[in-house]
Amino acid sequence: MTDFQRSLIEFQRRFGDGAACAEYLVATRWPNGFACPACGAAKAWRLETKPWTYECASCGRQTSVTAGTIMHHSKLPLIVWFWAAYLMATHSNGISALQLQRQLGLGSYKSAWLLCGKLRRAMVAPDRAPLAGLVEVDETELPCRGQNDPLTGGGGRSHQGKMPVVGAVEIQDGGPGRIRLAQSADYSARSLHAFIAANLAPGATAKTDGWSGYPGAPGVRHDPHVVGLMAAHVVLPWVHRVFSNLKTWALGVYHGLRREHLQPYLDEFVFRFNRRRTRHAAFRSLLGIAAVITPVTYKMLVSPEAKA
Repeated sequence: MTDFQRSLIEFQRRFGDGAACAEYLVATRWPNGFACPACGAAKAWRLETKPWTYECASCGRQTSVTAGTIMHHSKLPLIVWFWAAYLMATHSNGISALQLQRQLGLGSYKSAWLLCGKLRRAMVAPDRAPLAGLVEVDETELPCRGQNDPLTGGGGRSHQGKMPVVGAVEIQDGGPGRIRLAQSADYSARSLHAFIAANLAPGATAKTDGWSGYPGAPGVRHDPHVVGLMAAHVVLPWVHRVFSNLKTWALGVYHGLRREHLQPYLDEFVFRFNRRRTRHAAFRSLLGIAAVITPVTYKMLVSPEAKA
């Protein structure tokens, strides 16, 4: 599965029907041959009465190629899923649910929004490696346009009308490598230390602006550069450039983000930024993650606090 499509024409030729999409999923899910999710047996028969479903020769369990993936129980054709994944992964700025609805001719905005939401959940690889080496870490705010938020946010570090975000940029050869972004309750030591523990590898060096919430983070070396009268983007140039691009993207593509759905959109931005040099291969990465992560429901997407 090393090939990937560099143009819409190539993609259309490769995935022209549901069968081609299903064959790709089979090879992605079971690269070494079918393995029953119940007993692990390798021998199975493909059923003629159910599309792309296999019956284990050992325990008799029937497994669809989409079972247990983000496409689980979806009524949308596989080709729609593949086209949506391709558009979201390869567009330089992403694509909104309304645009996706029009591009794919979906019957409702709800279907398009659900499709986008599920694909965003597949943009975080469960086994992704933490940032290592020298890492710029800083905080920013995104404007929130919720019903109860003011048109202008509070001053200073007030969170009124704002959504706190913490970001990190891995420095490689003097430039930006991979990044991480996370929604944060505040900029306290507890919140910042949790972000660092979740996203930086042990032994990494966290370069910050000297904010009092950073010192003491376990497992990393702290390299504070107190800003003072100097502009923050001079001390931490790459993380501030990421923040600038994030704000432009959020406003330009989605016309602002909502507090309750912020993290999945941050994950989308991170996914695309980290694959900016291999944009077309990002489709393969997205479908690969989608085939192994736990499926989510509409209720879970609408109410992120809901449990599976």
